[in-house]
Amino acid sequence: MAYYLLQWAFKANQMKAMTERPNDRTHEALKVIEAFGGKLHQYFFCFGEYDGLAICEFPDNVAATACGLTTTGSDAFAKWETRCLLTAQEAQKAMEKAKNTKSGYRPPAG
Repeated sequence: MAYYLLQWAFKANQMKAMTERPNDRTHEALKVIEAFGGKLHQYFFCFGEYDGLAICEFPDNVAATACGLTTTGSDAFAKWETRCLLTAQEAQKAMEKAKNTKSGYRPPAG
């Protein structure tokens, strides 16, 4: 399974609802991630551009995308991003593949 970073910003009405009725949203995140065969590793609220983030695993990009479509379709989020993450070992393999592959690619002339 591959790792993913999910980041989201709630809409103002959702933030108001959580302020009026404080609750831990981890269980809701766990339900939707597991429904698509995923595993939740960490769930955080945060400061800044996003209100929260999660580190999770999904079986593939289709499952990760389907999870994102389900959550954004709820109309609770002003912003949602899904990013595929590479372990250091996966990144090293990519570096080795780049080093050993002769693609013939030429950058645009400038």
